[in-house]
Amino acid sequence: MIQFSSFIGKSKGFFKIFKVISLTLVLINLSGCGWVLVGGGAYEGYKVATDPRSVGTQVDDAIITTKVKTKLIEDPITKARKIDVDTVNGVVTLNGLVDSEEEIQRAVAIAQSVPGVKRVVNNLRVGKRGIKSYLSDKEITAKIKAKFIADPEIKAFSIDVDTVNGVVTLTGIVDREEQKRRAVEIAKGVEGVREVIVNIQVKRNK
Repeated sequence: MIQFSSFIGKSKGFFKIFKVISLTLVLINLSGCGWVLVGGGAYEGYKVATDPRSVGTQVDDAIITTKVKTKLIEDPITKARKIDVDTVNGVVTLNGLVDSEEEIQRAVAIAQSVPGVKRVVNNLRVGKRGIKSYLSDKEITAKIKAKFIADPEIKAFSIDVDTVNGVVTLTGIVDREEQKRRAVEIAKGVEGVREVIVNIQVKRNK
């Protein structure tokens, strides 16, 4: 017979994942924006389990991300664009391709208007992406994520990876500058990567 106390002791990571995902799903339902949680899979579960932020901070960041995405979809200028939004400790990063500088400025203004946003990192570019480039970007992202999980130096950290036309953006938190440098080194070593934009925060230990 399985001891319940033993099960709880061995399942803290699972309960952390479950709690954050459950709260995020509630936020998505409340916002009426069901498309927000897309394509996560096993890596997203891994990210939640290894995220050094508190559950409260993760939920706050999820609220901000949901609000920014909802406002982008509702806006007549940015609604038709695929703009990726990541939030870490109140810092919002925007990635993607748009048709004009006006759309970039509008997306940044929308993100800045959301309560709780401390800063907006603008990685939006004017340009297009064909199907071949899109598939190549997906492959690059998958390879980098796999290398992160396998690397003993940074496998315990949550680092988001976005690739657009071979330009990789890394967003997340680590404990030391050495780990940040290692993450960048891994990303640059993947075939097809043209540039790496570093948006990794180093955790300030009290």
